[in-house]
Amino acid sequence: MRARIAAALITVLALSGCATDPLAKDYGSGGTNFTDDSGLPVVIAADKRTKAIDFTGTTVDDKTFTASESRGPVTVVNFWYANCAPCRAEAPFLQGLYEKYQAGGVKFIGVNIFDQPAGALSFEKTYGITYPSVMDVDSGAARIAFAGAVAPTATPTTFVLDAKGRIAARIVGQLESQSILNTLISDTLAESK
Repeated sequence: MRARIAAALITVLALSGCATDPLAKDYGSGGTNFTDDSGLPVVIAADKRTKAIDFTGTTVDDKTFTASESRGPVTVVNFWYANCAPCRAEAPFLQGLYEKYQAGGVKFIGVNIFDQPAGALSFEKTYGITYPSVMDVDSGAARIAFAGAVAPTATPTTFVLDAKGRIAARIVGQLESQSILNTLISDTLAESK
């Protein structure tokens, strides 16, 4: 009985401590450091965009990728890993949009946050992914590059970068169809015309 009372007292004290924790308070008040918009796009107006995103990494086929040297009029960056069920579900949508837009110069880059190259290559072969992916598990360079702006808060997360390499939009969670990302790409493309 005393153990139960002690456990209840510890729980009450722990929970009351959260009330003075600024991080918990920010989350509870819907502060800007947290999101519950899974699957919904966040669009950033051109005049509100921050600095260009730049990172360097090694692709699954052992080539060097540098974001600033690989920009298109739009660049789509998708954070993923092979054992992520939503990543598997959205892979055909990403590949389809890559095929649709690649002739217009739109770039796609995957950022694998968990796997080693063999696992990533197996995923790409299984799902027919033909755009490059950076292996970010060891360096975290891509995740760090996005952390100061609108950080990837879940996997998968997809970003649309404008021609200057700035974040124009973000989708947290699985793409349910091509339509939302297609619209974000075409709207961002229209800005550069």
